[in-house]
Formats: sequence, C-alpha cells, structure tokens
Amino acid sequence: MRSTKIVTSFIKHDGKLLILKRSNDVKSMKGLWAGVSGIIEKDEEPLKRAKIEIFEEIGIYEDEITLIKSSEGMRVNSPQYQNHEWEIFPFLFEVKNTNIKLNWENSDFKWIDIDELKNYETVPSLEKVLFNLL
Repeated sequence: MRSTKIVTSFIKHDGKLLILKRSNDVKSMKGLWAGVSGIIEKDEEPLKRAKIEIFEEIGIYEDEITLIKSSEGMRVNSPQYQNHEWEIFPFLFEVKNTNIKLNWENSDFKWIDIDELKNYETVPSLEKVLFNLL
C-alpha cells in the first residue's frame, strides 16, 4: 500500500476552531472541510511543514502561532485512491490574530465550536485526528 505523509494543523482562538473549505482547484478532497494541511516533502520535519502550510494557506506567520499539542502520526485509508493511505501528523496551535488570508487551496473558512465539527462534511477522519489532540 502506498503512503503519503501529511500534516494537519488545527488552529484555535478563544475556544473556537478554524475550519477551511477545500477549493475546487486542489487535487483531492474538493469541497470538504479540513484543517490546514499539506504534504511533507522528503525528510522534512512535520512541525516545520505545518508552520509553512499555516503561512501559505491562511497568511499567519510563525511568530503569531503557539503550539499547544502535537500527536504521533496516524494512518488513515484514503477513500479517493485505491491501495493508498495518508500518514497524518497532527498539530494544535493557538493564535491571537484572526485575520485569515486564504490562498487558492481553500475557498472559505469558519470559526466554530469544536462540537459543531460533526455538522460539516469533512475530509476522512478529521474528527478522529482532532480528538487525538484534545
């Protein structure tokens, strides 16, 4: 089975969780709600990739985020590709700045209560990944 390593970062502010709606321009999981995610390149440190993705996708600089918790990598089967799994490295960050500047990868964002996540159509296992950090 083929495996792709990715980071998924959850951003919190005042008890609210930021979720992003993946745009129709991305390769996978179009139109689904997610955290800030990206593919880990070669031997890159997951935390480094997480911070890069946060800046690229929502325009928040590294010095504006505080790491609250990280978790071991978890494997999730990909419903989109046969014989493929995602190895997800999850992170939870807190931000003071809520000025979100989306790039092309996402078409919308919302700040929600954590228990509202179940009301959204999300990428596979997003709730499971999040609850490993709470």
